[in-house]
Amino acid sequence: MNILDNFSLKGKTALVTGASYGIGFAIASAYAEAGATVVFNDINQDLVDKGLAAYREKGIKAHAYVCDVTDEQAVQTLVKQIETDVGTIDILVNNAGIIRRVPMLDMSAEEFRKVIDVDLNAPFIVAKAVLPGMIAKGHGKIINICSMMSELGRETVSAYAAAKGGLKMLTRNICSEYGCRNIQCNGIGPGYIATPQTAPLRETQPDGSRPPYDQFIVAKTPAARWGTVEDLVGPAVFLASDASNFVNGQILYVDGGILAYIGKQP
Repeated sequence: MNILDNFSLKGKTALVTGASYGIGFAIASAYAEAGATVVFNDINQDLVDKGLAAYREKGIKAHAYVCDVTDEQAVQTLVKQIETDVGTIDILVNNAGIIRRVPMLDMSAEEFRKVIDVDLNAPFIVAKAVLPGMIAKGHGKIINICSMMSELGRETVSAYAAAKGGLKMLTRNICSEYGCRNIQCNGIGPGYIATPQTAPLRETQPDGSRPPYDQFIVAKTPAARWGTVEDLVGPAVFLASDASNFVNGQILYVDGGILAYIGKQP
């Protein structure tokens, strides 16, 4: 067998949560290119419609559903519907997430719980819903989108860091419980990724210099650049494919080396 066949997703059904745009969209598109049937959800019909249009523009036939991933009953219903409409879910990417940049002393417990609900409870809920089908099939892949904040703290992101740290440990625990059922659960920890949302942080200033935050990120990154969504899709395909069948409970940090680096000497 050709080694590249190990990376094929032909015949697989992949559910990527919150994949109407951004990182989730890029991962789902790569899965389609690798041969998978792509399914995604989002929180409302408007986002689902925009996502479907974006996939159509790329020539991808995606299956889409409106679902709040923090609602356990709704997620159970969603998974049953996907199994009826498309087939058993072979690959789950827990991509849906939010961030609130608020100093800890200014953040209410309600705001904190909301971030935990979307970024940690929801991956538990969706993984729990797809696991029975994977167990019955004898194989499955769960990929949790973690963060460098799974390892590091930073000002104003206490809830996000707590959630992503918890998601790292949920990843390891799913591996511990279900690795014996031939289910691999791993995570991807993106570094600082250049997206439309981060564009204002990278815009050249009137005097031609780079913005301070842009300078800070590039100086902290051995690769000396921001990442792109294209940097994430190769690792995502690897973790969804048979090439990673003996990789389990790991977080693959795609960060240009930030977590390995203490920083430049002054």
